[in-house]
Amino acid sequence: MALCHSLNYREWSGYYTVSVYEVHHEHEYNAIRNAAALIDISPLYKYMITGKDASKLVNRVITRDINKVKPGQVIYCCWCDEQGMVIDDGTITRLEENKYRWTAADPSLRWFRQNGLNMQVEIEDISEQTAALALQGPTSGRLLKSIAEADVANLKYFRVTSGKIAGVPVDISRTGYTGDLGFEIWTDREHAIALWDAEREQLRDRNSPVV
Repeated sequence: MALCHSLNYREWSGYYTVSVYEVHHEHEYNAIRNAAALIDISPLYKYMITGKDASKLVNRVITRDINKVKPGQVIYCCWCDEQGMVIDDGTITRLEENKYRWTAADPSLRWFRQNGLNMQVEIEDISEQTAALALQGPTSGRLLKSIAEADVANLKYFRVTSGKIAGVPVDISRTGYTGDLGFEIWTDREHAIALWDAEREQLRDRNSPVV
């Protein structure tokens, strides 16, 4: 909080977060467009969908065909109500044949469970258990490759791989919302600080901001 010179805070999913650290956006914007920046996206709502009917549930809710998505692939999609009105949007990662990690901006647990009635499926809210960082910008791949024990160089767009950073087990997906090269890094919450520190140190060496 001491770094927040703008005093610009907001509520995000029950967390008190900084909207912008400085009184302007120039440094953060330039980092994402010309170097790399680290963004804490842990307040996203996150769900784990597992079980025999996991794919059936996903297909019932979203507007895309999850059967065309292979394990290790990520898709961006929206989900709708009975009248076709959009409820929310987010990403779905197919981790295994019957295992999905689903992100959302707003709470969706009740809607998922309503649609999963009488199915052999488990819907778990892992929002509090899972930390996530977005490393975004044109040099993010080079930076990540230098600190990650994972095949980052060959990771295709909207794909996910597993590995370690500073000894911390992570999933790394080539995804993000900045419109530039970027990655999202997922880990259990008990490893969040170690992961943050490891990436922040690399950014500091390259004079890139944490946002």
